Amino acid sequence: MNISQTDREDFRNLLMEIHRTHMPFGMFGKEKYPPHGVPIFDLPEEYLLWFKQRTFPKGRLGELMAHVCEIKECGMDSIFEPMRKANGGRTKLS
Repeated sequence: MNISQTDREDFRNLLMEIHRTHMPFGMFGKEKYPPHGVPIFDLPEEYLLWFKQRTFPKGRLGELMAHVCEIKECGMDSIFEPMRKANGGRTKLS
């Protein structure tokens, strides 16, 4: 399979959007993890799977969470390592 430059650019843009997105509510939201909440790429896979079973939030947040869930389910969590390094490491979850 030949991956086109457009596909690579789309994936790169998706990863940049994931990098900028934080969980705005709930147990990993900004109230418990100020000031922005947990970056969605650092959400536990179990938490994402819980949403997958019920329904991801509506809108772009839900779409991005679904992408992160799929990436983690495929065992590709390491793709987020450059983002973690840029943020100073993996978010410590309590």
